[in-house]
Amino acid sequence: MTGSPGAVEFRHVTKRFGLLSVVHDVSFTIPSGALVTLLGPSGCGKTTTLRLIAGLEMASSGQILIDGEDVTRLPVTRRDIAMVFQSYALFPHLDVRDNVAFGLLNIGRTRAEAAAEASEALGLVGLGGLEARMTGQLSGGQQQRVAVARAIVLRPKVLLLDEPLSNLDAKLRRQVRDDIRALQQRLNLTVVYVTHDQEEALAVSDQVIVMAAGAIAQIGTPETLYTTPASRFVADFIGDANILPAVIEHATIEDAATPLTSVRIGRALLRLPAHGHGPGPVDVALRPASVMIEPPGHSDGFVDGTILRSAYLGECREYAVATELGEVFVIDYLRRPAWPAGSAVTLVLSGDGATVLSR
Repeated sequence: MTGSPGAVEFRHVTKRFGLLSVVHDVSFTIPSGALVTLLGPSGCGKTTTLRLIAGLEMASSGQILIDGEDVTRLPVTRRDIAMVFQSYALFPHLDVRDNVAFGLLNIGRTRAEAAAEASEALGLVGLGGLEARMTGQLSGGQQQRVAVARAIVLRPKVLLLDEPLSNLDAKLRRQVRDDIRALQQRLNLTVVYVTHDQEEALAVSDQVIVMAAGAIAQIGTPETLYTTPASRFVADFIGDANILPAVIEHATIEDAATPLTSVRIGRALLRLPAHGHGPGPVDVALRPASVMIEPPGHSDGFVDGTILRSAYLGECREYAVATELGEVFVIDYLRRPAWPAGSAVTLVLSGDGATVLSR
């Protein structure tokens, strides 16, 4: 269905609007055939970065390469990309097949060729048999699939998705994101995907580029970003994290590739990767599922506390616990009896989920 996928490379790219730098000295490489997500809060520069790849914005400085070709100054029509917009931008006066075939007719396909290729693309996104429907007769999820079919039928080197699930309800978002991932892998597409939804990014991506204030905060696999955040911002933005004060007592190199350090947090002494930190005050990021609530006086507890509030979410309970280290957020999947507000408790660390951060 598609042509050969292409890699995308940014070399020290900056985009300014007047005196405001919205993307600042950004460099990264998106491998051919990978799905890479640009993730960050509103205003971080992720959508502008996507538009720079597309050619809808021009870089103020730096280079942009697609499949090894410098496209920095090329218009969108010469970049061999396709884009699915947040609004889908379907033509309401055309039926589903003609929406998908529209771009093919513009590049010289005959009407018969365009119709056949459009039907093939619709089959790939699970809309076979709906070719004659008008787009206004489709659900939101079906409209989104038409927009994807219209993009992939052009066989682009790079497919760009700008917040593609934002108009869908929660249950449909999960289904469609899984469909997009499956389609990307089946067709070996290079996909650049923009979202502010951390769960969405973790679920679909080979790699995630986390952006903050126009710059890259961290690049890594979903697992790396969650388990080894490089900064307080990433730890707090990717999932939930408790940022608690701690002290490095001393560092011991047990393996040349993995220096471990002794970190005291409350009453507990942990052995954690040093990440270049020496002795002294630091912060530690603790994932909520890495903390267990036990009765007061538990021998393995690292800090005592009091339950402030709880919330029942079906598959788990969430707790806020007041401690001398600050308020600690805990997710309990054990389905034990609930701890009522006001209960005295001890918090125990369970397994992995702790990362040393600069204070």
